Amino acid sequence: MELPIYTKQQLALRNGQDKPQIWIAYKGVIYDVTDSRMWRNGKHYEHWAGQDLTDELPDAPHTEMVFEKFTAIGKLST
Repeated sequence: MELPIYTKQQLALRNGQDKPQIWIAYKGVIYDVTDSRMWRNGKHYEHWAGQDLTDELPDAPHTEMVFEKFTAIGKLST
């Protein structure tokens, strides 16, 4: 099944504040982290949901393997 495409503006609304969904993007894939206790209110340490976190991952104490825990729900339009 092909994942739907979302714009950066659509992703930005899923920040846990404007809409109830909490989404983040990594390497062009959008993940739903709404149910993660690590993303309550759309914030995870100094990171905010609703954006592409690809460039921020090198600063994290975890690897990209963390994304395997979450459901990929779309792709970020370029």
